[in-house]
Amino acid sequence: MIFSKFFLALCATAMVQATPAALECKAFPGTTSWPSSNDWSRLNKAVDGRLFRPLLPGGVCHPEQPNYSADQCANLFTAWRTFEFHAEDPVSVMWDNWTNYTCVPLDGFPCSGAGYPSYVVNATTAKHVKTAVDFARKNQVRLVVKSSGHDYLGRSIAPGSLSIWTHHLNEIQYHEGQFKLVGSGKVIPGDAITAAAGAKMVDVYAAASQHNRAVVGGGGKTVSQGGFVTGGGHSILAPHYGLAADNVLQMEVVTPGGDLITVNEDQNADLFWAMRGGGGSTYGVLTSVTVKTHPEKKLTMVLFMAFTVPEAPFTLDLATWAASQLPYLSDSGLSGYLMATVNSTPPIPLPGLPERVAGLMGKTIILDTQDTAKINEIFQPLNKTIQERWPGQVNLLTITQPYDSFAAWYAENFDDGQAGGSVYLISRFLDKKTLTTDLDALKSALEPILLNDGWLGTYLVAGKGVNEAKPRGGGNSVHPAWRKAYVHALTWQGWGYEPWDPVAGEKAREILDARFEPLRQLTPDGGSYMNEGFPFEKNWQQAFWGSNYPRLSKIKRSVDPKNVLWCKTCVGNEGWEEKSDGRLCRVQ
Repeated sequence: MIFSKFFLALCATAMVQATPAALECKAFPGTTSWPSSNDWSRLNKAVDGRLFRPLLPGGVCHPEQPNYSADQCANLFTAWRTFEFHAEDPVSVMWDNWTNYTCVPLDGFPCSGAGYPSYVVNATTAKHVKTAVDFARKNQVRLVVKSSGHDYLGRSIAPGSLSIWTHHLNEIQYHEGQFKLVGSGKVIPGDAITAAAGAKMVDVYAAASQHNRAVVGGGGKTVSQGGFVTGGGHSILAPHYGLAADNVLQMEVVTPGGDLITVNEDQNADLFWAMRGGGGSTYGVLTSVTVKTHPEKKLTMVLFMAFTVPEAPFTLDLATWAASQLPYLSDSGLSGYLMATVNSTPPIPLPGLPERVAGLMGKTIILDTQDTAKINEIFQPLNKTIQERWPGQVNLLTITQPYDSFAAWYAENFDDGQAGGSVYLISRFLDKKTLTTDLDALKSALEPILLNDGWLGTYLVAGKGVNEAKPRGGGNSVHPAWRKAYVHALTWQGWGYEPWDPVAGEKAREILDARFEPLRQLTPDGGSYMNEGFPFEKNWQQAFWGSNYPRLSKIKRSVDPKNVLWCKTCVGNEGWEEKSDGRLCRVQ
């Protein structure tokens, strides 16, 4: 009898343990956990009436939506392709795949808010940010942060969430001669500039240029500070001055616990380290950042092409050899955005060029010189090798244009690429050893990319300035592979509206993953730039942060034990997952 009772008790325990536990999820619209209308009204009052339910940006093309307008719809398709449209809208992001196509700007397709935040706080002060963070934490509401929407990983949008829109946190303050750290009072010599999280890059550049200074920033006019700086921030000036994260002196942050704090090398040093490379929407909401400035120098833009026709039998050899010359070009002072290709349209629209070309080409700058003879000397060794290997079959073309300042160059050469549509990026850091030691191995790694995609972006945004950077506090959390990298190599796959082809996104994912695998194998100690990385990296922790990940994860657990902030492929996200309906739930 005693044995029987024990056996029954054991069975009962086993049955209880076998019963699936109830999902622990963030509050979601339509569930009992969702805050009441009174709760939202109180939040609206606390943020000075700046809480609202967003109108869907594509709703102007759908008669059932409150913002429907046939006139606006007629113009929307063109606007949808611009960075400016998405930056100025409180919930729109650059790429449609991150809204799950729930409201595309096309009549005849469904339109709902299922892919968008439920509420938005239009924050204009740090207090607004704090109040929104406190509300999300206390009510277990999923929280996202959007500034400009320049996001290739889907971190700034989520269904059923509260979104903090930092776009109108845009103040800029210039500090002439020195900057004094909050807390310790330590004086850092040199000019600095403080920009609020939503300040646009074009405005920050202009503010610095008024004092004949430049800052390390992004290429697009509407790129803002938050995600760019916290993710590392590469730049055409980075080979000279380091990454954007390397130039940070101080940050103001609202923590997941709701504290508005200042982080620098002397106070909250762990968070200061983590937020310079550890990524946005992870450790807190950045409200402002102070960065060092640099002398604004004259420069020369160098448009460069080493090319042949795609029909030539040696295009892959040419592209591989040309890629091996990138460290030399970087060491010679060039920085910029190049492309290795076996079949692409010329980046320079000049009469007499073939319609399609193969080789290495792109747009670069060289600082502090306008001496064309000196610049031409840089390319003489390349031309010599070209004529020896492919006599009369490969052309080397350089076109130079002087500018009196970085600001003058930027005004004519900012990134004005298209938004809209759908895209996945994939990237890898390439160091000098990888590019120059074994060209057969390099060729084998490049082959599946070049022969299928036709091209690979080979951006000269690392090199000496990044390798030798000395961030405040002795370091920061960008991937250690940045400190050896010369090239940020990337490509992408785009597709149209997925409702027309339900498997298009999955195809793009599989293609990129397979074609980049040989490059991963070639660079086992390398990594990927998290802001322009592949959303489906199998080992994304290693790819985006390398040996820094354990420390980053520890700091995340310390500063955000309740997981107030969560995003895709972000530090510490392993304990939660997004369900098919958009709910965020703990992993069981």
